[in-house]
Amino acid sequence: MPVNTLIGFRGSPTPTLGVEWEFALTDKVTGDLSNTAADLFTEVGARYAGLDGKVHKELLRNTVELVTGICNTTAEAVADLSHTLDAVRGVVDELGVDLYGAGTHPFAEWSTQLLTEGHRYAELIERTQWWGRQMLIWGVHVHVGIDHRDKVLPILSSLLNYYPHLLALSASSPMWAGQDTGYASNRAMMFQQLPTAGLPFQFEKWSQFEAFVADQKTTGIIDHINEIRWDIRPSPHLGTIEVRVCDGMTNLTELSAVVALIHCLVVDLDRRLSAGEELPQMAPWLVQENKWRAARYGLDAIVILDSRCNERLVTDDLADLLVRLEPVAADLRCLDELSQVAAIAERGTSYQRQRAVYSQTHDMRDVVASVVSELE
Repeated sequence: MPVNTLIGFRGSPTPTLGVEWEFALTDKVTGDLSNTAADLFTEVGARYAGLDGKVHKELLRNTVELVTGICNTTAEAVADLSHTLDAVRGVVDELGVDLYGAGTHPFAEWSTQLLTEGHRYAELIERTQWWGRQMLIWGVHVHVGIDHRDKVLPILSSLLNYYPHLLALSASSPMWAGQDTGYASNRAMMFQQLPTAGLPFQFEKWSQFEAFVADQKTTGIIDHINEIRWDIRPSPHLGTIEVRVCDGMTNLTELSAVVALIHCLVVDLDRRLSAGEELPQMAPWLVQENKWRAARYGLDAIVILDSRCNERLVTDDLADLLVRLEPVAADLRCLDELSQVAAIAERGTSYQRQRAVYSQTHDMRDVVASVVSELE
């Protein structure tokens, strides 16, 4: 049967903001993952009618996702998340579990995790098998509204130049199955093993994206466009670019900083494109190398800056980037939040803190406890 190749893009008149924040559930006593999400959803549904649509299921029963409504500023998005977080925290306390915000768990075993009921999840595991069952990973997704579909792909491709900056700032997954992997973000390496995940193709025209989706549907790779799980992807039904680069975030301060940076980056690129500028892009092989460097070395990564292969320490480039984005941040009312990006670069991020705890105690349960305590 022929596949409809036209994909409508529901443009957003203003650069609105939406955030999705994934958490693992960990047992308060053992620190291990807890398959109690179904009980959590039952209790939240019974107590908080106002949270409909803001607390979501995910692939595994050890995971809960908090989702904002449509927001205009970083402060508004963080306030929305904080409200939901307060309600959910009360429920998880009664269930004897904690909310754990890092990108991976340091010692949990995949074989003990239970799948969330639903045909879509079961089909995913049936197809992906061992790699699908390995997906004990959690991240943060940020949507930014775009007013016209023809802007989406140029902005997306140019935004990839800042992929290593975002991953280095959020990296929180150095440990896996009881070992230090040597990576700042093992989550980034794990997630790209799924057949439709990883870096996006850098299409030039919307019609090329439509042809790609048609091929994916015709060959049975996907049934729905949401099954394209790129690190940065168009969300046509929402009228947004969805940035899925970041590891799970362990606290609201760092979350707000990274959300502000993403908001400013997308709006800056949108404005430059609207002004007639040809947005800078890098070859896919350079983008791929940058992703690996950020995943491996985090804030110590030397990143490739441009098509001429100039290189620089990611934190040095971030410092200049923050200065350049200040006027955009002022317009978006997130100057305070954006300023916290420099603080992350200076004091270090979650993967470094986790390693510091383990070096002191040599107990990965203490690593779990330290991540949980940051949220509190």
